[in-house]
Amino acid sequence: MAGIRPPLSLLKRRILTTSSPLFAQRLPALFSSTTALALRSSRKNAPALFSTSQYHNKSSGSSGSGNPERAPDQPPPTDFSQLDVLANTPIPSTAIDVSHRDGFMLNSGIDISGGKGALLVNGEAFAWTPWSPDTKRMINQKGQWEVPAEAFGLFEMIWPRPDLLILGLGPEIRPLSPKTRKVISALGMRVDVLDTRNAVNQYNMLATERGMDDVAAALIPIGWQEGKGC
Repeated sequence: MAGIRPPLSLLKRRILTTSSPLFAQRLPALFSSTTALALRSSRKNAPALFSTSQYHNKSSGSSGSGNPERAPDQPPPTDFSQLDVLANTPIPSTAIDVSHRDGFMLNSGIDISGGKGALLVNGEAFAWTPWSPDTKRMINQKGQWEVPAEAFGLFEMIWPRPDLLILGLGPEIRPLSPKTRKVISALGMRVDVLDTRNAVNQYNMLATERGMDDVAAALIPIGWQEGKGC
């Protein structure tokens, strides 16, 4: 009868028989399903590519004896000597160990005292008195530091000259007069103007780092008083 549906088993036999026109349409799907079932079965029987080891189930902080490794309570102390890149560099002989009120004590043992300044050039030390012995003044009417050109006459006799001249003007810093700055520039040197305390530190560091041939210093004692001396 037209209204009665055939049982499911009968429909399967009709569809999947080789004589059925639907067999060719169902064949690719059937093959795919069969292949998928075979792959699933092979996966169950095949060894796992990535398995969890019993050793990996332990905490990463534990050791083989079962005792966990504890981090140190404090980091190891910093050895600052390893950070000193100039530790193995010899100290220049003209490095200033002590800056007195009226002079300087050098690393070589030379003592420049008696209210005299120091001129440090190419590893040599000279007593330096750029002021007039009568007036004992180095500040002009405009408040600028100014000395005669002869005060730098030593640099005219040496070659090559230092690249940098560090000027320590005593207890305080002053601007250089255009005349004095022109004299230094004509000698082919750059100039760094500081008070004497900072000039000493700057010279010691740069002479160690760059060498005594590249850096020179002209220093007035820290106890200098304008018009009185030391």
